[in-house]
Order: sequence, then C-alpha cells, then structure tokens
Amino acid sequence: MSRKYFGTDGVRGLVGQYPITPEFALKLGWAAGRAMAVKVDNPSVVVGKDTRLSGYLFESALEAGLSAAGVSVRLLGPIPTPAVAHLTRAFHASAGIVISASHNPYHDNGIKFFGPDGRKLDDAVELSIESWLDQDMRIDNPDTLGKVTRQEDARGRYIEFCKSTFPYHLSLRGLTIVIDGAHGATYHVGPAVFDELGARVIRHACEPNGHNINDGVGSTHPESLQQRVLAEKADLGIAFDGDGDRIVMVDHRGEVVDGDELLYVMARERQRSGASIGGVVGTLMSNFGLEKAIQAMGVEFVRANVGDRYVMAALNERGWTLGGEASGHIVCLDKSSTGDAIVAALQVLKAIVESGKPLAELKAGMSKFPHELINVRLAERVDVMSKPSVQLAIADAEQQLAGQGRVLLRASGTEPVIRVMVEGQNAALVQALAKSLAETVRNCL
Repeated sequence: MSRKYFGTDGVRGLVGQYPITPEFALKLGWAAGRAMAVKVDNPSVVVGKDTRLSGYLFESALEAGLSAAGVSVRLLGPIPTPAVAHLTRAFHASAGIVISASHNPYHDNGIKFFGPDGRKLDDAVELSIESWLDQDMRIDNPDTLGKVTRQEDARGRYIEFCKSTFPYHLSLRGLTIVIDGAHGATYHVGPAVFDELGARVIRHACEPNGHNINDGVGSTHPESLQQRVLAEKADLGIAFDGDGDRIVMVDHRGEVVDGDELLYVMARERQRSGASIGGVVGTLMSNFGLEKAIQAMGVEFVRANVGDRYVMAALNERGWTLGGEASGHIVCLDKSSTGDAIVAALQVLKAIVESGKPLAELKAGMSKFPHELINVRLAERVDVMSKPSVQLAIADAEQQLAGQGRVLLRASGTEPVIRVMVEGQNAALVQALAKSLAETVRNCL
C-alpha cells in the first residue's frame, strides 16, 4: 500500500497549506495515539520541536490530539531531532514526535515520528496511523484523557548523553571551535556540549527568532561559517542544520568538509583504533571518491537510496554501524539510534585529538571526484524520468563520460525538486553535462 500523508521523513509542507495545518496536526495526534493504544496500554509520547514560530501552533494541536486519544505527553521544547530519539528510549515512551522541517526555511514545517526504539517508524506503523486518519475523531471516555507535562530538564539530559559518546580520558582543551547552530534546535545545546568538554567555543547563528532558522546559515549555507573560522583563526567550525541531524565542518583553512569526507575520517579512526567496522553505507549521491577510499582501506562500501531510513535499513540488514550522506546526515548506530550531528562531530573530534592532526590533514586521504549538483525546482511533482528527452540526455551524458563517472537524476523526497548530479574525472565536462541535463529537465516541464 502506498502512503497517503507520510513522505520519506514524516509529513512536511508549507505552513497553512494542507496537510501542514492545525486541524490536520490535531487529527494526526489523535490518529497516532489510537494506533499506539492498539499495541500498548497507557501509551506515552515525548514531543520536541525546532525553533520555527509555527512550532508553538503545531505543538498545541498535537498535544490536544494525543490527549484526546488517551496518550500521556512530555513536552521537551526546542531540542534537536536526535535528542527526541534518545529521550524516547530514555523515558521508555511509546513514541517520539518531532515538529520540524529540518534544513528547510521557516515557512515550512513538518511532523515526524520515532518508535519506542528511537528509530524512524516502519511503513506498517505509518499505514496504521493513516488508517486512523481516515476515521472520525472522537473521545470515547473523558476519564481516560492523557495528561501533559513539560520536561524541564530535557536539554541537560541530552547534553550528558552526547558527552557520554566522547571518551572520558580525552578533552577538547586547546581547540577553538566555531559552532553554527543555524538559528535552530541546537542553538542552546551544541555550544554547551563542546564547552563542557573543554573547547573554546565561539557561537555563530545561535540566536533564533522564529523566522531565521537556516536563513543563509547552517549546514546548507556554510559560507558565513567559513568566514568566521578564518576571522577567529579557529581550529575548525561545525555547522548544524535546523533540527540538528545534519553536519558539515570547516577546517582551519576555511574549506568545507562535507558528509562524505567526515564519514571517511570516522571510518579511518575506527580502523586505526581497532574498532569493528564491517562496512560503510553511503547513498546514490555519495562521491565516487569516498567509495574508492573506503575500499582502499579494505572495507566494504555499499550504496543505499537517498534518505536516512534507507541508510539505516542497509546498516541493519548487514549488521554494520557506520553510514551516511554527503549532505551530512551521518549514522553511528553504536552511539545513537538515529543520525545525530553532535554525536558525529564528537567522533571526528576524537580522531583529531587522538591523532594530533588537523581536520584538513585527516580528510586528505580521500580524493573527491569533480561533482556538480543542480536542483531544478518544480511547480508540482512530475515524473521527469519518463520523458523521452530526459532519457536521451542521460544516455548522451553517460556516453561522454565513457565509464569514468556517474549520472544521477532523482526526485527529492521532501520538496518539489529534481536533483541533477554528474561526477567524473574531467571537471569542465562534468559541469557542462550537469548544466545541459538541468536545462533539459526545465524544458520538458
């Protein structure tokens, strides 16, 4: 069965446009509660959000719907998405809910769920919730309404969890780190973690006002962080996205270190320390240079479809623990149940401290292939791959690359965008092919 409301990462869209409305959030809370009540007695849920102004609206609506279904609710306030996953397990809750649109601008929002194990819901559970959404909302017994409390120490609990993933015998003393919070959910958590571990922390984009989340800052816009690292003569910079599950870094030279390079640094550190790796999972968008570098280590590398749920599925299938995306969504299943940007940053910092080498030197073992990615925005979702002109353009590009590169066109799972990606050894050819393919996609619409 296909899902009617859930996308690849919950329900997401423009605030005020269906389904991102208070009425739908109310019904979604009730439907999720009813789906839980079928499986467990006295279900409970933790609810967190990022710093979007609309978060207050949807928090209240979800709270009412869950209570109507007889679910007890703990409100965590503004807190990173992986913190909700962790606290879902810590409180032995039936589920965790996050109100966030991740790296999207403030006028978007979304609602996504974690199961009791702190991992994204599987399709069967989402379909169960959708089946309740199609029924009339009702309160069977006023005596069984769920209670709602605010968890005042949620931030502190998560900070301590993050610190526990960094070796106790190590310290960040002597390092100057610029933390870019994207004016999002990590603004008050991220700086505290690195400060308490001994680093000199410089806060950047850590002043949310409800509208500035991801606005020219964060992991999707690291330009201002690059400038700040150079201006402060910092050892490195760390950029999170709006909900704290994606990360990119900036080295002391002001160069961006993306998710592929961070994944390589982490894999090398694990191999050096004798930790079991098994293999590494990337995605269809992972740079070919990462694949070659991991294989050169004698470690298996496989590609999953784009999206953290597919990376997770590939890791679980093989019993591996390390995977991620070039966008900076990195999963360390031996440390956390989901992609966690702060935890990932700490694993990279462990490599820096243990080796005594700067990030720029650690990433140098991986040579990235020239890569061009162009996002073609659509007015509505269209199956461009079925267009003959697009198929011919792809075939022509692959012929020109002559087996020394890759072409990939894929629809985003979270926004109406077609991602056009070309990789190859010749940078000029890669750029020209990507531009030509993007123009073909625009023309066929």
